[in-house]
Amino acid sequence: MNHIFRNGLLIAFAVIILDQVTKFWAASALSYAAPVPILPGFNLTLMHNPGAAFSFLGDAGGWQRWFFLALALGVSGWLALWLRKLGEGERWMGLALALLIGGALGNAIDRVYLGYVVDFIDWYCCGHHWPAFNIADSAISVGAVLLFILMLREDKKETAK
Repeated sequence: MNHIFRNGLLIAFAVIILDQVTKFWAASALSYAAPVPILPGFNLTLMHNPGAAFSFLGDAGGWQRWFFLALALGVSGWLALWLRKLGEGERWMGLALALLIGGALGNAIDRVYLGYVVDFIDWYCCGHHWPAFNIADSAISVGAVLLFILMLREDKKETAK
């Protein structure tokens, strides 16, 4: 097993554990939809999201649970295959893929056991709230931005040749 693949799996596993521990804490310590102010512009607010990002398809009747679960498992498998093929010089790409895998599987676990994803991080400004999210969502967002940056850099290298 190559070094990048092994470390990527460890990072993905760490994201899953951190995500699940914080969701368990939020579900047991917070009351549903009752904001707990932490800092100006930041609350902890327990929410349940049966849909995808920003509650997309949240009211679709239940089929979306299995669709998003299958999507998360399929994409995670594809990303793991990509991760396995990375060379030693591709650590940042390995990190990006690991964050995406860990985040996708963290939310997939919720879908399997709960039928919805537990969200609790609530940022707001001037009375406008960003949709509540969790550690898995954060890992997916950071992983996607990192992947985008790395792909842009690679594209610029190819164009310069």
